[in-house]
Amino acid sequence: MGIEKEGLRVSRKGGISQAPHPSAFGCALTHPNITTDFSESLIELVAPPMHSADEMLSFLSKTQHYLYQHLPKDQSFWPASMPCVIRGETYIPIAQYGSSNRGMMKTVYRHGLANRYGSVMQTIAGIHFNYSFSTEFWEQCRLLLAPNETLRAFSDDGYMRLTRNVVRYGWLISYLFGASSAVCKSFLQGYHEHSLVEFNDSTLYKPYATSLRMGDIGYQNLAEDEAGVKANYNSLSHYIHSLKAGMQTSCSKYEAIGLKHRGEYQQLNTNILQIENEYYASVRPKPSVEEGKKPLDALNDSGIDYIELRSIDINPLSPLGIDKDQIYFLEAFMLFCLLEFSPAISSREQFEIDNNDRLVAHEGRKPGLKLMHQGQSTLLKKCGEDLCKKIESCAQLLSKDHSNAVNDIARRINNPDLTPSAVTLSQMKDRSQGFFDYINSFSKKYRRDFLSHEVDQQHFNYLDKQAQFSCEKQAEIERSDNVSFNQFLVDYFKRSPCDES
Repeated sequence: MGIEKEGLRVSRKGGISQAPHPSAFGCALTHPNITTDFSESLIELVAPPMHSADEMLSFLSKTQHYLYQHLPKDQSFWPASMPCVIRGETYIPIAQYGSSNRGMMKTVYRHGLANRYGSVMQTIAGIHFNYSFSTEFWEQCRLLLAPNETLRAFSDDGYMRLTRNVVRYGWLISYLFGASSAVCKSFLQGYHEHSLVEFNDSTLYKPYATSLRMGDIGYQNLAEDEAGVKANYNSLSHYIHSLKAGMQTSCSKYEAIGLKHRGEYQQLNTNILQIENEYYASVRPKPSVEEGKKPLDALNDSGIDYIELRSIDINPLSPLGIDKDQIYFLEAFMLFCLLEFSPAISSREQFEIDNNDRLVAHEGRKPGLKLMHQGQSTLLKKCGEDLCKKIESCAQLLSKDHSNAVNDIARRINNPDLTPSAVTLSQMKDRSQGFFDYINSFSKKYRRDFLSHEVDQQHFNYLDKQAQFSCEKQAEIERSDNVSFNQFLVDYFKRSPCDES
């Protein structure tokens, strides 16, 4: 398992920091553990694949400690998914990755996101949980269940089966772990219509929301859906071709933006999707990283290496935004999604899934809330109880600690007040604090707490070396460029073998 945690650098005044990515963290283009996402101020901490929750959380904790040690004193690390005070689109600095063609492509892609969807939406942060099963596990399963299949075909099919069930039952993750039921009013200034109500003069919320980040005000693929582009998880080839269609179909709305303005790129192209990552998904099948190869080509050529679960809110109640019991639950959930029957998702079922996701994001804790499954309307509590029983059975296959964690977290099904979304709202009311003041109190506390920790010198030395190596590698990439950026993009977007397969 591995983890990626995003978080905004915030200035003393409470807005997004306008300062560049701190030089102490090396170069974001090539650093394996400390990089940036959409904004120059949106840091991403990456723990590499490890075999246990303890290892992974230890790595994340020591890396976050390093971050606090090297952040300028006038900046903090925002411990929530929904952002701090937003002063406007122009105060969200887009991430910079140097002068190489590869680095410029990453920055232009982000300009495209800003021009298509607005920069404000891109300031929302989250946690990505990456999970894979060992080659030995897949081989034993194959020998038992399908000895005539190749290992690659068997594991790809298994991972896609798992992915479909994550899509089906992903609402449970928002319900149990959603921690974004309120947002600073500045986030929605000049925004499209919304159904949020006033919490106080600085904050909007929904009384029964679990994860506004996963709801209508979060990242939406509305234009893509309208154009008929929807990720198809019914097989790996379906998935690849559904995204390829979006990457190869021009969109009149994006044609109107134009490719360039006064000689400056506004987006990578005018297609429905600039690249595959533009399609927001709560879960993605991922290939192993292959230098110079596009992700979908790598998936086509080498198959699925791991699954990326992207729907996890940062929990401000936890110093790391996630804790061990949650990871134990997610492990058991992944195993359940693999073992549970997983038929193809029909267009009717996809409609139910999308509605369930929106309902739970905005109204998940509402008494008597019903969800749809296979045409049947059922109380969320009943659906949740049934799912958690199955997940607990899978947890028993892992360890007693996994089983205990699932049982403890499952109590939230019948007691919504135990969910992070409810706890945070309750504390805001008790303290008479709006969203910003409430989250800012955690921001200050975690900074103090981490800076009081004893330094793990071995880990800090490792990250110092990675910072140095990352800048050396970026400089090497910049020196090795031998074509113009225009030609680089032409070459990059040439049709690949899997376009025809």
